[in-house]
Amino acid sequence: MATAMPVVGIQPRTAQHRAAKLQINQHISPNCGPRRNGLRPSLVVLHYTAMQSANAAIDRLCDPAYEVSAHYVIARDGQVTLLVPEDQRAWHAGAGQWQGQVDINSRSIGIELDNTGAHPFPEPHMAALETGLGGILGRWGIASENVIGHSDMALGRKVDPGPHFDWTRLARQNLAAGAPASPIDPSNLAETAHAAGYTAACDIADLRQAVALRWPRLG
Repeated sequence: MATAMPVVGIQPRTAQHRAAKLQINQHISPNCGPRRNGLRPSLVVLHYTAMQSANAAIDRLCDPAYEVSAHYVIARDGQVTLLVPEDQRAWHAGAGQWQGQVDINSRSIGIELDNTGAHPFPEPHMAALETGLGGILGRWGIASENVIGHSDMALGRKVDPGPHFDWTRLARQNLAAGAPASPIDPSNLAETAHAAGYTAACDIADLRQAVALRWPRLG
């Protein structure tokens, strides 16, 4: 059964977040373990659940038979549930790479957003995410450009948090990287994307799709 817990150590990044408070429920998943090789969180990876409800997603992420989990699930109404303590390794990212780094699970905190991928993210959903992100980035000293989507590190394999996610809103609050200011020559997309962190091997079509999910005018 989920139990409520207060947020500890929240260090928001903006005045808006300083005024916000977040209630977090606990429903601890067995699908986790120690971070490998002494690694600590330096990334946040955003996902969508692709399920019909947050409760269904929590049940799946806590089922040992599926061997998947995330640190948090955020429901559409803004309710937040902790499944894996932040200092532990959740099983959310799978194979992939970002900025030349692998074993993303050991390097990241995973947040599952209650969304099927087919609809926008409502205001309570985004507000809870922003408040939670402010705390995570502050606690672990994570740079805003290291808040990424599953689609950014698993090129051609994943598309979440999907085309309806408002990355621009996060960037305005210094909770994610903004789009590059300079226009990108499509013939130079691979080099530019690699410099931005897209280092996983893939074909150009998959790379273009991933970039377009983050910055539609650039893909």
